[in-house]
Amino acid sequence: MKCFDQLGREIVILDSPKRIVSLVPSQTELLVSLGLEDHIVGVTKFCVHPKTIKSQKINVGGTKSIKYDKIKEINPDIILCNKEENTKEIVEQLEKEYPVHVSDIFSISDVIEMIEQYGDIFDKKTEASILISEILIQRKSFENYICKRPQKRVAYFIWKDPYMAVGRNTFVDYMLKINGFLNVFDDRERYPVISEKELRAIKDLDMILLSSEPYPFSEKHIRLINNDNPTTKVILVDGEYFSWYGSRLVEAFSYFKKLQETL
Repeated sequence: MKCFDQLGREIVILDSPKRIVSLVPSQTELLVSLGLEDHIVGVTKFCVHPKTIKSQKINVGGTKSIKYDKIKEINPDIILCNKEENTKEIVEQLEKEYPVHVSDIFSISDVIEMIEQYGDIFDKKTEASILISEILIQRKSFENYICKRPQKRVAYFIWKDPYMAVGRNTFVDYMLKINGFLNVFDDRERYPVISEKELRAIKDLDMILLSSEPYPFSEKHIRLINNDNPTTKVILVDGEYFSWYGSRLVEAFSYFKKLQETL
């Protein structure tokens, strides 16, 4: 069977794959939601949903540094990657021996395309269709809710030492816009480094959002940033709902509504 990934690369697989290695945490969660948990044979150390997945599957390393020997032992039928999460070098090395599907996600439309592709590849078209419908229903409901709320200028941080924010051409920036947030760093590409001096100089900033991942921001960081930005509200947000795509989107919009009601 021939199919294509989200980079337009042709993938040739002999049959519906039964042994899957996932190198992307959110895509691992998606596979489980599609009823494919029994076919997952390898995951990364960051694949934490569902909570039991790491203890039941072979750990093949991180998203940027994998254990090729482990993958060779597993001998998967297909490996699932992501353009941002994994490196080009990893994909090029793996595709010498295995079919590799690479996702490329910037919007919910991209997520839907990926789910459809998984439905085709893994013979889960019905499950994929049901999941897509649930996501679209939740998104429409939230859009009707958020359109009545005022927009806010925000800065969304994912890292400390140095501070790194979210810029344009990222899925997180897309999700900020869905929430009616105006990203003050949308004039910069991807994940710009921001100095403390630069942060203090931003005018008319309503909120600073500190993500729970990949850097584990906590209450102490709120106090630290408030010292430099006493007039700006600083809050912790669940980074998984802003950056995890796939089946996580079914729950994300309920989280966003609760978040909006606390602002």
